[in-house]
Amino acid sequence: MNEAIRPGPETQPQSAVAPRISVVVPTFNERDNVNTLYRRLEATFAGIPFEVIFVDDNSPDGTWEVVRGLARADTRVRCIRRIGRRGLSGACIEGILASSAPCAAVIDADLQHDETQLPKMLALLQSGEFDLVVGSRYIEGGSADSFNRQRAGASQLATEVAKRVLRVKVADPMSGFFMIRRDRFEQLAPQLSTQGFKILLDIVATAHGELRVKEIPFTFGTRLHGESKLDSMVALDFLGLVLAKLTNDIVSLRFLLFAMVGSIGLVVHLATLKIALDVFSVPFPHAQAAGAVVAMTSNFILNNFLTYRDQRLKGFAILRGLLLFYLVCSVGLVANVGVAFSVYDQEPIWWLAGAAGALMGVVWNYAMSGLFVWRKR
Repeated sequence: MNEAIRPGPETQPQSAVAPRISVVVPTFNERDNVNTLYRRLEATFAGIPFEVIFVDDNSPDGTWEVVRGLARADTRVRCIRRIGRRGLSGACIEGILASSAPCAAVIDADLQHDETQLPKMLALLQSGEFDLVVGSRYIEGGSADSFNRQRAGASQLATEVAKRVLRVKVADPMSGFFMIRRDRFEQLAPQLSTQGFKILLDIVATAHGELRVKEIPFTFGTRLHGESKLDSMVALDFLGLVLAKLTNDIVSLRFLLFAMVGSIGLVVHLATLKIALDVFSVPFPHAQAAGAVVAMTSNFILNNFLTYRDQRLKGFAILRGLLLFYLVCSVGLVANVGVAFSVYDQEPIWWLAGAAGALMGVVWNYAMSGLFVWRKR
């Protein structure tokens, strides 16, 4: 007679009570920090039913393996391992939508946010007076003294741009530490960008002042282990997000970056054409062809490095991608010229025809590049 299998300590649920708060933690190479954060959250929510969802972007250091170990010992811990997708904003969106509590918090895994403020934030949301509670470094009682001069200046500049250009009234819209009612988040989620790092700014800008917001002060701490994920690319993400919100999300952040690279390619094309004609006395048709090839090559390199860095091609795939990019852009050039001639035939205004052709070209190149060159895995 077979005996019933009794659950061991690692398989027994910690609590049958539904969580009141879900804590979403986006991670990438945070192996040395997740255990410490888990213990701190466990102490912080003593007596409060909670769950913590680690959303890991397939960390090379095996962060997801550590989280899986925690999840086996405590059913309140969950792990979402993302393959072929990168970015803090997208990780936060997936984590919140996968949560089961009525309130969801976002906190970094690097231990720089003050997790002891979470019960206070939860109480404010449960009071029914607020939809969003933000941990702020820039109100009385808050501090970001751990920032170096360069990062402090960049943060303050970005905050001012967001407040003035997007008319955001939150004192610290660049904060990565906040808590929101999940039902309000789900209403906004379809309009949010999955790219970039500034998910809170996106939420506030998308809500257009309809969220009841409360800010509480906290002191931004010092990273315990690992390296910061912030680099020069964050500035481009931020600029793209601001421009996207100014256009009411008619164009995506990725499309804006693609178009920006295309503008740089135009300058490269003209510079190559000028050098070929004046320095090397190359016949115009050959010079024009050289300019086109050099511009397409530079566009491919920049798009691979910037626009599609979450799907960046490596190794042999770079050569294959470059050849496909040449093909896509060649067809795009035909579409460009065709549309331009068609518009000019109807309305002989050179700049209007040129702009229409250029727009057709960039839309074609963007759509086909995403489909064939940097394919979603």
